[in-house]
Amino acid sequence: MRSNGMTARPASAASRTSDGAATGRARVTSQAIWRALEKCSFAVLSHVNRAGEPRSSGVMYALVDRRMYVAIAPDGWKARMISSGDEVAVTVPVRRGGILALLAPIPPATITFRARATVHPAGSLDIGLVSKELKGILPEARQATSCVLELLPEGRFLTYGIGVSLMDMRDPALALAHVPVSSPA
Repeated sequence: MRSNGMTARPASAASRTSDGAATGRARVTSQAIWRALEKCSFAVLSHVNRAGEPRSSGVMYALVDRRMYVAIAPDGWKARMISSGDEVAVTVPVRRGGILALLAPIPPATITFRARATVHPAGSLDIGLVSKELKGILPEARQATSCVLELLPEGRFLTYGIGVSLMDMRDPALALAHVPVSSPA
């Protein structure tokens, strides 16, 4: 059933997804999601441009102190269309399956969230001080001339296939989870 662009699930499936207790598996934690994000470096960044048209592109990122950093060209569409304070959507594919993925079509797990953007103009941020990983994925010739998008995740992570077996990924009620971005201390 669809309502307002969202997929509605029966209450029993929603309760299994939110706490994991009804399924017998441990609930996915925000710490586990942060660990998965730290191991990845590719994401799909999406937003709506000033004309109201959807846009998305693949980006390489580095994660530092629970903030995602993306180096972008100062004259590229992301620098022109995304302003500080804008909300963007981020989806990170998480590779699953190991050697089995070579034999069977196993889709990646995903972590999706909304984030608040801060745009750092070219030269205003020392990329090497932010993250050696970000510096490592950006050609040296572009380090001084690249803008940096700082993305602060907000709200809840929507995950698919994180913390579940490959077999459980076939069942959306088991594979889907909504987890707060930050966990209580």
